[in-house]
Amino acid sequence: MRLGQLIGFLALVISLYILWHIRQILLVLFAAVVLATVLNQLVKFFQRFHMKRGFAVAISVVLVLGIIVGLFALIVPRLIDQLQQFSDFGAMALERMRAWNTWLQNVIPNQLIEEIRSLRYLTQGLQSWLNRLINNFFTWLSNSLNIVLTFLLFIAITIMLLANPSPYRQGFIMLFPAFYRRRVDEILDKCETSLVAWIKGTVFTMLIIATLSYIGLLILGVPLPLVNAVLAGLLEFIPNIGPTLSVIPPALLALLVAPWKAAAVVALYFGIQQAESLIVVPLIMEAQVSLLPVVTLLAVVVFASFFGFLGIFLAVPLVIVLQIWIKEVLVKDILNNWRGNEKDNRVKEVKTVDNSQDNS
Repeated sequence: MRLGQLIGFLALVISLYILWHIRQILLVLFAAVVLATVLNQLVKFFQRFHMKRGFAVAISVVLVLGIIVGLFALIVPRLIDQLQQFSDFGAMALERMRAWNTWLQNVIPNQLIEEIRSLRYLTQGLQSWLNRLINNFFTWLSNSLNIVLTFLLFIAITIMLLANPSPYRQGFIMLFPAFYRRRVDEILDKCETSLVAWIKGTVFTMLIIATLSYIGLLILGVPLPLVNAVLAGLLEFIPNIGPTLSVIPPALLALLVAPWKAAAVVALYFGIQQAESLIVVPLIMEAQVSLLPVVTLLAVVVFASFFGFLGIFLAVPLVIVLQIWIKEVLVKDILNNWRGNEKDNRVKEVKTVDNSQDNS
């Protein structure tokens, strides 16, 4: 290995090492790019009325913040009231599980209980888990400061990218060879179109899921309907895994009221998810890049293992961007234009024909 190759290899290893250690910051940067890309559509809308970009950005940010604050003002007070009731339901759940444990011990033979020793300590284990959760509350509270600072960094980067995106985009394009820069600009446009379509469709789907869940849980008389509906809407952001997880809390709460209500909650959520898959998604996700379900599920799992909680929420936009770049660069520009194999095959065909003629 030559000295130049060795230096290049070491530079690559050091770069990968640095990128790995700043991966959380890079994810925050990517999230800011996604949000700025979406908000840029709103800025362009205001610019059609001959507004200056700075004024259009200010109106867009204030409008989005106003909508968020308004929704919080409507939902959060009721949400807090229902969350305060959760402690009562927690105590009720423990008491109900103790009753079930006693009933099982009376019904199931003693020999079977000895084989399933965990049944005897089910409520005790749950109680210890709740105690650990309360003890870790202060640790969570101290870590929340880091979350707030990261969120402020995310907002600051988003606003700076939104105020003047052209230098950042041109700087990224300049990293590529001159002959390929126009092609990179086209790929970035496709990424922007797909991300905007995805975020619009996802937000609309989250609102539909939350609304239908709230109405259904309210009709069934399940405790904490607003909390569970908001949770169902938020978990809709995580494909495949989120909708499955969202059914667990309301089903457990319904089980405390009546066993048949737990089955009704599962049926309700199953029906909502089927309506979403068959009706909502085809109507509002037409412009979105088609993602294979297995690829999406694996992306969520892989990004969650590598990047943690933030990787779960950014898995789908990361897959969308990666899929576009792989399709446009690797497939269309490299593999579809690869002539080397064709030339080799032609040479082999010519040699085969010559050999067959000589033998004849």
